[in-house]
Amino acid sequence: MLQDKDVELVHQFVKQAAATEILPRFRRLSAGDVVEKKSSIDLVTDADLLAEKHITQALLARWPTALVVGEEACETDPSLITALRDADLAFVIDPVDGTFNFQAGMPLYGTNLAVVSKGETIAAIIHDSVLGDSLVAMKGAGAHCVTAAGVASPISVAEPVALAEMVGTISINDIAYPERRRIAANLAKTRMAFAYNCSAYEYWMVASGKVHFIGHHKLMPWDHLAGVLLHSEAGGVTAKFDGSPYLPGETTGGILSAPDRESWAMIYRDIILAP
Repeated sequence: MLQDKDVELVHQFVKQAAATEILPRFRRLSAGDVVEKKSSIDLVTDADLLAEKHITQALLARWPTALVVGEEACETDPSLITALRDADLAFVIDPVDGTFNFQAGMPLYGTNLAVVSKGETIAAIIHDSVLGDSLVAMKGAGAHCVTAAGVASPISVAEPVALAEMVGTISINDIAYPERRRIAANLAKTRMAFAYNCSAYEYWMVASGKVHFIGHHKLMPWDHLAGVLLHSEAGGVTAKFDGSPYLPGETTGGILSAPDRESWAMIYRDIILAP
């Protein structure tokens, strides 16, 4: 089992990669530094590749037998995702979550890192390289915001409110048009809907109580494992659309995060399901 000092070391690896490989390239990318993967909004940059390499090498130097599941590594070896279910120790990395924003020069991106052991997420980090702040959680120990100066403060989710007073988002980029249109219309029932196109920032907002809910249809581990643990440790409820817990290695089913179980059920009924 990882100790506090181990999580702090991993946090240092993430911050070092951000400082040396990500931030120096922000708003300084040339056309050749950005490559389309599956579409014009599914991109990879030199910052993604080099930051993932930096973190991976640092982790394996300290834990040589660990499984490292990076978003970019999974482009060539998708079997790494299913291996998460049984790994004794695994690290799941999204080096630049929100690559579209990053390459467009918008400071709405982050680095996600989750630590998984025997099918359970046990630690999580989301790092903002622009401000230098991070959200950090260990299972059973709460969630904290750690400033660039190293000052840690506990975070907590928002208090439950009526649907008409809620602020949140349901990511609809990856679903068919009829569903996209229906859910977008249902979001009008809330006080305000937003879209960051960045799981790191969405989980940051919902775990720290700035918004009430977030939801996604596409479940890739590097997008969600860290954020789900942070949200849970901050007092929130996250579950797949069928009500089951989200576990490492799962990639289907949709996911929703809310302040409590009653809010979760209301959002699912009135936004996800409602015609």
